[in-house]
Amino acid sequence: MTTREIIARRAAKYFHSGDVVNLGIGIPSLCTEFSEPGVLFQTENGYLGTGAEAHGLEKTESYCNASAVEFVPVKGGSAFSHTMSFGMIRGGRVDATVLGALQVAENGDLANWASPGRAFGMGGAMDLAIGAKKVILAMEMCTKDGKPKIVKECTFPLTGLKCVDYIVTEYGVIEVTDQGLLLTEIAPGHTPEEIQSMIEPELHVSEDLIPMYEV
Repeated sequence: MTTREIIARRAAKYFHSGDVVNLGIGIPSLCTEFSEPGVLFQTENGYLGTGAEAHGLEKTESYCNASAVEFVPVKGGSAFSHTMSFGMIRGGRVDATVLGALQVAENGDLANWASPGRAFGMGGAMDLAIGAKKVILAMEMCTKDGKPKIVKECTFPLTGLKCVDYIVTEYGVIEVTDQGLLLTEIAPGHTPEEIQSMIEPELHVSEDLIPMYEV
């Protein structure tokens, strides 16, 4: 199992049958492979009940998510307008969203759409970060050049303020609380001190810290 799959598998444990869930691009999109049956995946461009990625003769432009990836709809899926889709999101009808991040601050601020010299447009992330009942980040702990993504204060353009609930990485799971960042699960072979060295804010360690893969 790859690092990205390990992260996605753990993030998917937050979903339950009957939940309406929206997934961002990249690592979050892999969560469909590990979620329990009955989870309804929603896409911003207007579909509830997106299934596995389509291949070969399964492909049709009629079923394409917001990332332009063609999918196989699940039985009972429903198509609707952008207006209704964002009404669901802004109206608090989405139980969880899984997003990637360029930076996340210790107070839960999120920056995930632009960095110096790199901007793709915010898209629906702003609405999801504020409208979803639960905001989960699925991301690698550091950038490709080893810089921390978990920072004291975001320096990149913000997507949402104080909106993140959980941060799932290859090293463990961190909850965003009013008292700061709380390490609740840790990947085998790693230590809280190692994780602390890779992030800027102070990391608090739960008294009930458990191995990540037992959840």
